Amino acid sequence: MLTKKSNLLVPSWAGCLEEDHTKWRRRVRCTAGLLTCSRWPRTGALPGAPSARRRVSTCRCRTNTTAPRVSSTQETPTRSLTPTGRFTIAAKHHISIAEIYESELVDIEKAIAHYEQAADYYKGEESNSSANKCLLKVGAYCAQLEQYQKAIEIYEQVGATTMDNPLLKYSAKEYFFKASLCHFIVDELNAKIAVEKYEEMFPAFSDSRECKLLKKLLEAHEEQNSEAFTEAVKEFDSISRLDQWHTTLLLRIKKTIQGDEGDLK
Repeated sequence: MLTKKSNLLVPSWAGCLEEDHTKWRRRVRCTAGLLTCSRWPRTGALPGAPSARRRVSTCRCRTNTTAPRVSSTQETPTRSLTPTGRFTIAAKHHISIAEIYESELVDIEKAIAHYEQAADYYKGEESNSSANKCLLKVGAYCAQLEQYQKAIEIYEQVGATTMDNPLLKYSAKEYFFKASLCHFIVDELNAKIAVEKYEEMFPAFSDSRECKLLKKLLEAHEEQNSEAFTEAVKEFDSISRLDQWHTTLLLRIKKTIQGDEGDLK
C-alpha cells in the first residue's frame, strides 16, 4: 500500500528494517510521482511486502541509505518488527543499542533496560540460551551497581535453567557462585543459607572449587580473620583466575571484616 506525503509517494511499510541490523532498509522516493513505481531492493525483503509495477521509461528513483540515530532506533524494532512476530530481529537491535550505551555513551542503566528487552523478545521465540546471555549481562551490571537482590534473582534463574541441561550444567556452578557472592555482601547468614540451598538444588555444586572457596570465606568472615580470607582467595586465584567482577565483589565482602584495609594482597 502507498500513502501520499507532501509531493512524494512513500510505501506505508517504508520504515521496516532488514534482518541484518548493520544494514538499514532503504526508503524509496519516486520523483515521477507514479502509483505504479516501486524499486525496493529484492534482497532481504520482509514477508508480506507488497509488490508493485514500475515504468522504467518514466520513473527516476533515488534511495537514502543513511542509518537512523540511536534515539530513533530505540523505537523501531518494537514498532516495525514485533507485529510480524520477528522477535529475534528486534532482540538483536536492542542488543546493538545496549552495546552502544555500554561502550560509547557509558549509560549502564539504559544498557540494562535494552538487554532486558532483548531477553524478553528471545523468550518470546523460546531462544532461552540467547535470553540467558542477555540476563547475565543484566545480572553483572546490577551487582556492580549494588542492586544485589535483582542480580541474585537473575543468577538463580539462569542457574536453575542450565543445571538440567547436559551441555550447560557445568556453568550452573558459576552462576550459583555469583549469586552467593551477592548474598554474602548483603548478609553473611544469607550467604550460608544460599550455599546450602544451591547444594541441595545442584549436588555437583558441593564438590566444586567455587563452593569450597565460599565455605572458607564464610569461616574466615565469621572469625573476622582478614588474612585467612585473603589466603583463600589467593589459593583459588592461583588455579582459576578471578576476573575484575569477582575481585570487586570479594573486596566489598572483605571490607566488612573489622580492621580490614580493603585489598586482596
